[in-house]
Parts: sequence; structure tokens; C-alpha cells
Amino acid sequence: MNQTKITKFLLAVLLITALTPLYAQNDVASARKYSVRQDSDGDGVKNKRDKCPETPKGVAVDAKGCPLDTDKDGVVDYLDKCPDAPGSQEMNGCQDKDKDGIADNDDMCADVPGVARFKGCPDSDDDGIEDSKDKCPNAKGVDMFQGCPDTDGDGVEDTKDKCPDTQKGVKVDENGCSADSDRDGVIDSEDKCPDTKAGIKVDDKGCAADTDGDGVIDSEDKCPAVMGDANNNGCPEIKKDVAKRLQFAARGINFETGLATLKASSYPMLDEVVSILNEYVDYDLKMGGHTDNVGNDASNLTLSQSRVDAVKSYLISKGVAESRIVATGFGETVPIADNKTAKGKEQNRRVELELFLRTQ
Repeated sequence: MNQTKITKFLLAVLLITALTPLYAQNDVASARKYSVRQDSDGDGVKNKRDKCPETPKGVAVDAKGCPLDTDKDGVVDYLDKCPDAPGSQEMNGCQDKDKDGIADNDDMCADVPGVARFKGCPDSDDDGIEDSKDKCPNAKGVDMFQGCPDTDGDGVEDTKDKCPDTQKGVKVDENGCSADSDRDGVIDSEDKCPDTKAGIKVDDKGCAADTDGDGVIDSEDKCPAVMGDANNNGCPEIKKDVAKRLQFAARGINFETGLATLKASSYPMLDEVVSILNEYVDYDLKMGGHTDNVGNDASNLTLSQSRVDAVKSYLISKGVAESRIVATGFGETVPIADNKTAKGKEQNRRVELELFLRTQ
């Protein structure tokens, strides 16, 4: 074999060696294309018999190559959340017997329409409390009272609230009514003095009343209807000139000798006493009858009492209430002068008058 032929032979061998892998690759690709054309979705059903040639990979199919629908509800098994029970497309293949939009398999109350937040169980009054835990399922209520209402929001359940329309923010008592902590008749929301002591009369603001406006509250004022002095228990003090008038009148009270009969000259003096008592209505009158030492003690005691009783009767006849007069006879027991002299005896025969504040 000559050199030329040998060269051509070697070139041919090299060419065949180089092209062999390429032919092999083309054969594999061709085989694959052929296979794809036979079963495009790889479900085991040839394309020419596959009614659902684009079934997702791994999905079980029937003889026609379509996804299975075991319960025949129109929702294929791989999309059906309840593949063994007929359902609806809206419920992804599951049932919703109570038509509440919650599939029965997720519905804890499948026979009664409910809400999603309670897994299908009802909240009839829409108060956010499940009916099974709601003591008042048909009335919108609050957690505090297990679903029962507190219309005015005062913290007292309506069934126990005697004032169910209390304004918002008003403090209430256990009955749901405006509280009156100090029980003075003025509710706390309007009471400027909510801690007033029991029994004290108050004004419309709930503070201790001062009827006469003298700065002494009525409960401490001995004269609550008359403006007085704080240093005199709220009563008007006896003016100096009035005290003098009273003492002058007392000195002008005279009796017939040895008797309890008033002399006519005494009447103007007693009328002055009446005038003073009418001016100082919160004061009462204390009278003391006294004698000298002439006669026996018992007789003098009786005489002194009779004389102040005579004065008392006169004052009553002029309109002074009997309850305002205290009349006591002391006889000769309280002398203010020496009974050994005529002047002393005259001074001891006397009626003393004193105004004093009424205690009640």
C-alpha cells in the first residue's frame, strides 16, 4: 500500500472517531422527543389516549389520564380537601351543611350557622362572646358579665342596675345609681364636699350648711337661723347696752310688801324684758327670786318662788313662750349685801335676770 492510500485511510478513521459521539447524542435527543410525544405529562397514559395531557406531575389519574375525583363532586382529588365526601367547589370539595361559609371539617358547630372567629360556632348577638359561653346570647353584652349587657357602662350589670341610664363617667353605688359616698343626699358627681360627716345638714353643693351665713356651720351653730358670732357658737352676742337695759329692768321689778303681787311700776320694766326676748329669739331667760332674812327660811323660800312665778306669768301673758323661762326662788340663801342694815336688806330683796343660749 502506497503512502497516499495510507494517509487517506488514517484521515477516514480520525473523522469517524470524531463524529461518533455527536451521532450518539442526536440519537438520545431523538429518543427523548419521541418519548415526550408519546406521554407529555408523564402520567402513564399515552397522549393519544390522554384526555388531560397536562396533568401536574405526580397526580393520580384515571384510565383517561385525568385526575381522580373519588367522591364525584366535581373537585379533583388533588384539589379536594375532603376527597372522600361530596362537597362544593366554594368549600374546596368539602360540605357546609349550615351554610355559614365555614367547611364542615373546620366547623365546630357544623349544624348551626356561626362565625369564623369561633370556628363556626354562633355569636347570635355579635358581642364577641360565643353563645355557649354567653349568659345573655340574645343581648349584646360584655366579657365582665359573661356576655350580659351593661348599657350605661357603669360596671353594674343591667339586670341588677336600678339606674341603667346613668351618664358616662358618673361614679355609681352597688345598685348602679349615682353614688353618694357620705350619704348627705347630694350625689358624688355634684358634691363639693363628698366626705361630710354623717348627720350634718348640707347645702345643695353637699357641703355643711350655714343657713345664716355667719361662718358657723349649722351643725355647730346654736343659732342656725340668725347670723351670730363664731366665738359665741354662732349666736349673736348680747350687746352691752342690751345687758344694761336688762339689769335696769330687773332693778325696777317690785312687789307689795310681804306679797307676790307686782307693783304697777314693774310693768314697764317687764315690757322691756319682753322686747329684749323678742329681739334675741335664740336666748332664754333665767330668773332668780331672793328675799332678805326677815321671817323664817321656809316662808322666805316660798315667797321668793311665788314672786318669780308672778313675773313669769306676766311675761307669758305678753307672748313669751313658757319654755323660754326658768324661774327659781332662792329665799334668803344668796344675799348680796349685809342683812343687818336696812339698805342691805333692800338690796337682797331682788329679782335677777339673765339671758342664756338655748341648748336645743
